[in-house]
Amino acid sequence: MAQKVQLSGSVFSDKGKPLPGANIVTENGLGTSSNLLGNYNLNLNPGIYTLNISYIGYETISREVILEQNQNSSLNFYLTESQIELSDVVVSSNENENTEKISAIDIKLRPIQTSQDILRMVPGLFIAQHAGGGKAEQIFLRGFDIDHGTDIALSVDGMPVNMVSHAHGQGYSDLHFLIPETIEKVNFNKGPYYADQGNFNTAGFAEFKTKSFLDKSSVKLEGGQFGTIRSVAMIDLIEEKENQDLYIASEFYLTDGYFESPQNFSRLNLMAKYSGRLEDNSLVEVSASTFSSKWDASGQIPERAVESGLISRFGSIDDTEGGETSRTNLNVKYLKALDENSTLSQQVYAIDYKFNLVSNFTFFLEDPVNGDQITQSEHRKIYGYNGSYKREDRIGGLNLLSELGAGVRYDDINDIRLSKTINRREVVSDLARGDVDEYNLHAYLSETMFFSPRLSLTGSIRFDYFTFNYVDALKPNYEREQVSQGIASPKLIFNYKASNNLNLFAKGGIGFHSNDTRVVVAQQGEEILPKAYSADLGATYKPFPNLAINTALWYLYLEQEFVYVGDAGIVEPSGRTERKGIDISFRYQLLDWLYFDTDLNFTDPVALDEAEGENHIPLAPTFTSIGGLSFQLDNGLNGSLRYRYLGDRAANEDNSLTAEGYFLMDAVVNYTKPKYQVGISIENILNEEWKEAQFETESRLFNEPEPVSEIHFTPGSPFFARVNVSYFF
Repeated sequence: MAQKVQLSGSVFSDKGKPLPGANIVTENGLGTSSNLLGNYNLNLNPGIYTLNISYIGYETISREVILEQNQNSSLNFYLTESQIELSDVVVSSNENENTEKISAIDIKLRPIQTSQDILRMVPGLFIAQHAGGGKAEQIFLRGFDIDHGTDIALSVDGMPVNMVSHAHGQGYSDLHFLIPETIEKVNFNKGPYYADQGNFNTAGFAEFKTKSFLDKSSVKLEGGQFGTIRSVAMIDLIEEKENQDLYIASEFYLTDGYFESPQNFSRLNLMAKYSGRLEDNSLVEVSASTFSSKWDASGQIPERAVESGLISRFGSIDDTEGGETSRTNLNVKYLKALDENSTLSQQVYAIDYKFNLVSNFTFFLEDPVNGDQITQSEHRKIYGYNGSYKREDRIGGLNLLSELGAGVRYDDINDIRLSKTINRREVVSDLARGDVDEYNLHAYLSETMFFSPRLSLTGSIRFDYFTFNYVDALKPNYEREQVSQGIASPKLIFNYKASNNLNLFAKGGIGFHSNDTRVVVAQQGEEILPKAYSADLGATYKPFPNLAINTALWYLYLEQEFVYVGDAGIVEPSGRTERKGIDISFRYQLLDWLYFDTDLNFTDPVALDEAEGENHIPLAPTFTSIGGLSFQLDNGLNGSLRYRYLGDRAANEDNSLTAEGYFLMDAVVNYTKPKYQVGISIENILNEEWKEAQFETESRLFNEPEPVSEIHFTPGSPFFARVNVSYFF
């Protein structure tokens, strides 16, 4: 057998920018994709090959290559922007790469104008906002009511979004610091199968990557109903230099909202990012960003108050709710190609975060005179480091891809508190107050063995070590409570490319989410890192060039855990749970200019420690679907018509209360030219009455003699139209 030779090089845009994730594939379906630097390596037998080089949104090119025995070759490729073609999606023997390619199409076709749109990029993920627009969204995925991020790991440019031991709940994830127009890529997947993902990666993960450079500068102004104004500016500062890029971006958002009591919501985002490609084949990226927001809220309202006519659907019981928050980030990343087969990546980041939230969920249940308003607040600093080393080797007839990673995260949380308040100002008493220091060190090793170009097996192991420190400020004497514990998370992924158009995969692994530090010390370190055991079996299939199907049959078991209920300052056990389901995604290019997509997600969630009939998991979704039509015409018209469907689900354990589902449609139409764009977007075009967030809550209104337990909800947006105009330069 002839000794394989190596073909290496880089893939660039016609403007000289690297294209990570480009496909380099031979006529018989063998190939690879470019890394973050745009570099690729391909090991082939000597011979004559026709290579097809493709990238979503760029014109595919073909090149004939002659590879001679005992002689490695180097070849660079340059691609030109063009219409999006689903045929450019090449089925890989790497299941994660297939998901990333589908995501790349979604992000180019779907309009992203809000933080909610960002999260909806993940197939099967639903969100709900229930506190004035400034609070982090409630998240639903794979049969989980994830609350604000307990069971999904979120990051932006490698910086964590999830907040450990947060004042309002474990894993609290606020993405409002991210300007939607700056997003270049969303990498996501479901299940705990990836060694570089740690804490909170049980139901899945999503990594948001901002643009390294701008194709052009732009200014956008948007206005709409309910006193809504939004402006976005993205300015390229050094467009003359080929290997260096620097841009700044800003966003200002203002709205009163559709409630009877104005939300007075305002948010300001600022960002700057530098990217430099050095002569030694390395990449340096430095970014800084800051955001602040404040808002008023009408809160969740009880059904009985609306049905009795006490208030309308958009009224409130306590409209003094609201909050303010801010986050400032500094992020430095360095990526170095050590040689043709290995890369080194390093990152350091620092975050300063403030949070203050005023809520009233039970009205006059506890205090019939002053009401039950609470305030949750904290100020934290986060410092972190992530490093990884990747290497490709060939040992005998076996190709190997190795990755070794390590990192540390330190959360310094000062004056984290839960207080009873009146009129958003007067503090009556502190229910919980203290300081938290939490450390998370991690290391992982991942090894992918390519037994053939079509068959691979990835085995990995991750180890996390936590140290939890808490000083309770309400205790009479100073006492530092400390607990430490480690957890190992093995994972296994099998890929088999049965044909050029079909890849089969099987995945198994263990993930976890940590519990709040205040829970950890209260439980003396017992059951503080509950594990999630999961398995997936699925396929990526392209029966013909313009149709891509991704499907998975999955199972997830979650151990007993203790959860810190931030709204009440108590520890609450949740017991063991089991979820199983099927996810199906379709991407279909109907015509050159017309695209269809849909995601269907079925789940059966069960609480294992409860009796039959009382084992429902409150608010866990059982059927969800998102999809729609997108179009891009040559004359500049483009847009989409999209739907969201969430089925009815149990609101409590015995299903005596139902959280009502909904079906909504949204539309966007733009007219885009090289120098400008005008457009209109409409949310809920059918003007449906729907409940965005729903909870079973026991509450008492001011004149009620006894409390009532029923559905409390936040009404969803009515018909909401906005127009926008953009100028490109």
